[in-house]
Amino acid sequence: MSLKLYFLRHGQTAYSKTGGYCGTLENDPGLTPEGLKMAESFAEMYQDIPWQAVFVSPLKRAKQTAEPLCRKLGLKMQIREGLKEIAYGKWEGMHPIDVDREFHDLYVRWLTDPAWTSPPGGERGIDISRRSSEVIAEIEQRYSEGNILLVSHKATIRIMLCSLMGIDIGRYRDRFLMPVAGVSLVELGDRGPLFHAIADRTHLDEYLKSLPST
Repeated sequence: MSLKLYFLRHGQTAYSKTGGYCGTLENDPGLTPEGLKMAESFAEMYQDIPWQAVFVSPLKRAKQTAEPLCRKLGLKMQIREGLKEIAYGKWEGMHPIDVDREFHDLYVRWLTDPAWTSPPGGERGIDISRRSSEVIAEIEQRYSEGNILLVSHKATIRIMLCSLMGIDIGRYRDRFLMPVAGVSLVELGDRGPLFHAIADRTHLDEYLKSLPST
């Protein structure tokens, strides 16, 4: 049996509806009512998988997404700072249109090369890759086989997938879509990482799938 990593992006928030930048906002927004339904839908479909562990970002929206499954199965969340979302610094809470207007040159550089460019006071893609890779390394050291759930965020999950597949970190926005409540599955075997699914949302009903997701 091999080690399978399930990457779950959290459910809908007010910011994922509008496209505003929500990384590590001090008010740490939670899920919308629809986002909570997404979390319940995930738990309902995935509860029969024999989970080894659940690793979760410390941000509220991630913990709320993991809670229904953990409650159903009596699993304890293992909180890891390395799974939190990108820190947007001065851009936290802003809409991209406003960021472009106030920080145009830096914004263009960041869009062009997010691996090595950061928002003012924020994180570079390479920083996220380093901290999230530590979580993956811990999992590989502790578990040789079984199913592991990682509940995290849009940029962080895309960067982890790039790291696992040897894709340039600076291209994480160009290679993977990651809508809210999407599940990506990577199997770690003797021949290296193997993708089974990317941002699968078959656990959601048609209404939840139709909601705006950025």
